[in-house]
Amino acid sequence: MTNVNNSLTDAVSDAASTIGDAASRVKDKLSGLGQAASEKLDESRLAAAKGLDRTASALHQGGENVSGIAHSAADKLSGTARYLRKHDVKGMVPDVVRAVRRNPGLALLTAGIIGFLVGHTLARGGASAKDSN
Repeated sequence: MTNVNNSLTDAVSDAASTIGDAASRVKDKLSGLGQAASEKLDESRLAAAKGLDRTASALHQGGENVSGIAHSAADKLSGTARYLRKHDVKGMVPDVVRAVRRNPGLALLTAGIIGFLVGHTLARGGASAKDSN
């Protein structure tokens, strides 16, 4: 009976060790994915800042025709570009949380629009991949 108990204990210990190792590997992979996503967001953040600056510059140049509205929009775009350059993704989280708390309706609308655009982009990407096969 002692041999059976020892064998059972060994089997449980081996299973627990295997599960622990698998959980550790999953945790490492998820951590790596999170880091990769953060790096990708940082790259997008800088590209967005550059695009906002170009748009702001174009509005300022053509703003003489449209007057103060274009200049005001250009100034806001420039400010957003500066913010994107100064803050990494982790630094933006508290500001985003604060903005969502102040304007929950606008935050939901924005999230819905972004979700739609991402879904639409992913659907088009999937369709393009199918068409090319």
